[in-house]
Amino acid sequence: MIQEARVAASSSQQPEKEIQWIGSSLEDLQGFPDDARRSAGFQLRRVQHGLDPEDWKPFDELGAGVREARLSEDSGVFRVMYVAKFAEAVYVLHCFQKKTRTTSKPDKSITEARYRAVVAGRKSQK
Repeated sequence: MIQEARVAASSSQQPEKEIQWIGSSLEDLQGFPDDARRSAGFQLRRVQHGLDPEDWKPFDELGAGVREARLSEDSGVFRVMYVAKFAEAVYVLHCFQKKTRTTSKPDKSITEARYRAVVAGRKSQK
């Protein structure tokens, strides 16, 4: 029974998408403490294979398909904003440590601006 569940889960995975880091998102992630960086890497790997992160929230108000991977570690609460709806890649838009209960206006603005840049870049390539 357990083996069947593993086979079903693995067969539903998609081929790995590449990650495109937008703006300073990679440098921001590299600035996370080790535990949060490892957790973010694990969650992004899931997204690359067509799976959802273990804890996430849709953020369509910032752009169609924008999602927030939610990381709670001993070192703090962190977020990775990304969009995975495009066939060619997972676009990591913004990575930050959360300091308040709500996502700050500057973090939302950065995410939205980078999402728009991704969409504009994809249109210009067509």
